[in-house]
Amino acid sequence: MKFEIGERSFGNERCWLMGVVNVTPDSFSDGGAFLDAESAIAHGIELVAQGAHVLDVGGESTRPGAAPVSVDEEIARVVPVIAGLKNSVDVPISIDTTKASVAHAACCAGAQMVNDVSGLTFDEKMAAVVAEAHASLCVMHIQGTPETMQNAPLYENVCDEVAQSLLASVGRAERAGVAADRIIVDPGIGFGKELQHNLDLINGCSTLEKLVGRPVLMGVSRKSFIGQLTGQPVHNRLHGTSSAVAACVLHGARMVRIHDVEAMRDVVLVAQALR
Repeated sequence: MKFEIGERSFGNERCWLMGVVNVTPDSFSDGGAFLDAESAIAHGIELVAQGAHVLDVGGESTRPGAAPVSVDEEIARVVPVIAGLKNSVDVPISIDTTKASVAHAACCAGAQMVNDVSGLTFDEKMAAVVAEAHASLCVMHIQGTPETMQNAPLYENVCDEVAQSLLASVGRAERAGVAADRIIVDPGIGFGKELQHNLDLINGCSTLEKLVGRPVLMGVSRKSFIGQLTGQPVHNRLHGTSSAVAACVLHGARMVRIHDVEAMRDVVLVAQALR
């Protein structure tokens, strides 16, 4: 089951690496570290040198309890970074946003993919913007909003319910004109999920792919469930992240969204060989 971004084809022969470039002062893992465009561009270039196949640029934190950012502020943060990376790296660039106006500006600057953590539910114009830009799309599942999502999330069967929600998001995208082979899905680890929900979704990667009919992207890097299991603060979760990433690959993930590309590259290579 292949996935297209621009002219690039991402097939089943391996698990692909999406490197994270946060241009925010308050992201849970590296807020403020790469806030100015020059630092963010340099970081993206470094991630590609370490083995990233895609770069995901975000200008608004989606950590639990995060407050929203204005459209103008988000555009001001991400567009210079995307434009600079477009001229500096030879991998596709994704914009991590829930706002159609930001996605449009990012695609005009060179982004070829939109990563919408709301699964097209926060902005009704998003699917049309993606289709008009001939961009690729990642639709993620979230229960609630970043401000409310960890207020006692509840599921009867988390894999089935997440799959049904993702199917609805894929349907909205396709009706708007986004090609099926340009859509990938993300179950949203930590986005309205308790510890066991996250573990069940990691174990259910291959089931999700079968139920939704699209490749699965997993974002487990440095997440709070790793802290719950290990007791480690966010910057000491490399080993826990390694275990979670390996499990994602072994259970069928086609792409992993990660901060520590150099270390996770080796984890993925070994895990995919075992898969």
